[in-house]
Amino acid sequence: VQLQASGGGLVQPGGSLRLSCAASGFTFDNYAIGWFRQAPGKEREGVSCISRFGVGQYYVDPLEGRFTISRDNARNTVYLQVSSLKPEDTAVYYCATGRGGTCSRSRHNYDYWGQGTQVTVSS
Repeated sequence: VQLQASGGGLVQPGGSLRLSCAASGFTFDNYAIGWFRQAPGKEREGVSCISRFGVGQYYVDPLEGRFTISRDNARNTVYLQVSSLKPEDTAVYYCATGRGGTCSRSRHNYDYWGQGTQVTVSS
């Protein structure tokens, strides 16, 4: 199982990014994929997850609508669009496979992790 996260970078506050998570080595269609982030000195937290059926859940600022998760099963890839970026969004962003087709906010319910992609929001 391999997960490759990409798309991070240095962005000004208010900007946008699209993160990608390319997966291989398992039956992608059958699993939920989650996005997590970890800022220096903080615990890894759940950001969003998409179920095997394409239903997204949002754990950070759920009422603000800044995050949009989607999946392309033909490309074995999950995307996380992040808009209106804030300095507090600065972190390493990781994607991970769920233990089944449904989402969980807890990192303990994810088995395989990508290497992470750095997102830095700064002027």
